[in-house]
Amino acid sequence: MPNANEQTSALSQVQDQAVNELLRVAPVADDLARRFQEAGFSLALVGGSVRDALLGRLGNDLDFTTDARPQDVLKIVRPWADAVWEVGIAFGTVGAQKDVRVGDVDRSFQIEVTTYRSEAYDRTSRKPEVAYGDSIEEDLVRRDFTVNAMALALPAKEFIDPHGGLEDLAARVLRTPGTPEASFSDDPLRMMRAARFAAQLDFEVAPEVVTALREMAGRIDIVSAERVREELNKLVLSAHPRKGLTLLVDTGLADHVLPELPALRLESDEHHRHKDVYEHTLIVLEQAMALEDTGPDLTLRLAALLHDIGKPRTRRFEGDGRVSFHHHEVVGAKMTKKRMTALKYSNELVKDVSRLVELHLRFHGYGTGEWTDSAVRRYVRDAGPLLDRLHKLTRSDCTTRNRRRAAALSRAYDGLEERIAKLQEQEELDSIRPDLDGNQIMEILGVKPGPAVGQAYKHMLELRLENGPMGHDAAVAALKEWWVEQQG
Repeated sequence: MPNANEQTSALSQVQDQAVNELLRVAPVADDLARRFQEAGFSLALVGGSVRDALLGRLGNDLDFTTDARPQDVLKIVRPWADAVWEVGIAFGTVGAQKDVRVGDVDRSFQIEVTTYRSEAYDRTSRKPEVAYGDSIEEDLVRRDFTVNAMALALPAKEFIDPHGGLEDLAARVLRTPGTPEASFSDDPLRMMRAARFAAQLDFEVAPEVVTALREMAGRIDIVSAERVREELNKLVLSAHPRKGLTLLVDTGLADHVLPELPALRLESDEHHRHKDVYEHTLIVLEQAMALEDTGPDLTLRLAALLHDIGKPRTRRFEGDGRVSFHHHEVVGAKMTKKRMTALKYSNELVKDVSRLVELHLRFHGYGTGEWTDSAVRRYVRDAGPLLDRLHKLTRSDCTTRNRRRAAALSRAYDGLEERIAKLQEQEELDSIRPDLDGNQIMEILGVKPGPAVGQAYKHMLELRLENGPMGHDAAVAALKEWWVEQQG
């Protein structure tokens, strides 16, 4: 914990940042606030928007709270906004878009205005019960963490912080406005949010909150898979996912939402020493993040997180004292598909992540010898559009402390990428197809559509992968030769 002088300095710094950030959004925030005031209602910037302003990272997403009921909010916002949506109106939230010119820059703000409310779960429901409140203090006490329970009343710019959120923000700690037990009982998803905010903000979680997480982890089972998945995504895509994932595992939450992760903490004994697969996985995730070149990549990060989940099920103690995990990539791909499907991920993402898990050992299967052109073609064909991610995942999977071995693996993969690039210049590796298409095959063999055409196409594709482009005449000759063999 910082001492008193450090905390005072930190408070001054966040307040200065807040002033600068709020001046930047003032044109849209003040304009909207005046409209609510003229209609007889209050409006305040709230929650994550105030927190981010204090951290100097406020974006174009603005959250407001009001005593106006949703239908009144619609009446005020509709004539003012460039677009309005009512997706969250059942929970008291009206969404809007407002395009304004700030200085010399055109900006588009995404706005949510939510009526003061309180919400709680009953023991058998997956959906929160929403009740509207009458005061901002009542609204703030039901929020998840003190750093999200601050507000700025507009247009007067009155700072409202009944739960010490500013001090917790300066101390970089996550606490709940009331008791953590009451907070997590109201909405168990807040337990996932604790891990997510720790990862996003690089904050510590207060000891009493950690204790409540351990004691109440089972309550997460009542929350829908979709809501859990969205929090998990935000955690994985954060700047410090290790911090959030470690909290999930250490408190037992991961046992309910991603049990394959804590299962990687394989027990070791004095006779069978082997790498800690859990720690290896976190390092692989961090190394994959370091290779991202266009921002956070959910597909790559999930593949890194799940690439070894087949190891516990395939672990064998060999006679010579070694530990083996034969075919863990195949088993892991099936487990990945099952877990991601249970979390309601899209079919496309499930397919891509599972494929990367399945292929992550392919490079090592060829050993350190020279790759044949055929092997390179098959590697590219099997990876398809995932090739760039497979490159990153394979490189990230090297966590050995043996510098010579790490350097040798890196050089070997450099060599493979060079071979791929060279072959791509000569051939269309990204879309490998036979030298003859289905129509040509039917014409040459004098057959109609049917199984024989598919078999012939598959044979010609194998020849293409093995030999490279053959040319039309050679391909026709090869097809006829195969056809004769089939007839015999």
